[in-house]
Amino acid sequence: MPDIFNDFFDNDWMVRTNATAPAINVLENEHNYEIEVAAPGMNKNDFKVHIDENGNLAIEMEKKIDEKSEKKNGHYLRREFSYTKFQQTMVLPDDVERDKISAKVENGVLNVIIPKVEKTKAEESKRVIDIQ
Repeated sequence: MPDIFNDFFDNDWMVRTNATAPAINVLENEHNYEIEVAAPGMNKNDFKVHIDENGNLAIEMEKKIDEKSEKKNGHYLRREFSYTKFQQTMVLPDDVERDKISAKVENGVLNVIIPKVEKTKAEESKRVIDIQ
């Protein structure tokens, strides 16, 4: 009897979930860096974004799901429990304003905006002159 039970639940028609890290994009433009984390089904309460004790950006995601379906007759042969946890730490470049970092969750994507320090005209005018 145990072999029949294992054969029934260990076949290709029942997809097994694999724990994988979400996809992350890092974009840079003139004014900021933007981090995009794929997070379908997540909301802002599932995330914690902060600067850690080493000055790095830490992104944590955690979600627990307990899907229950009611049966009138019989007992459960399978129930799905889901637990997702992810943590990513990123070293921030020196040219960012750590106090102005913002984050939002929209359409299944966590967006973290990291503003760059604005360059002053004096810094932009500095250049090395070749002596000939």
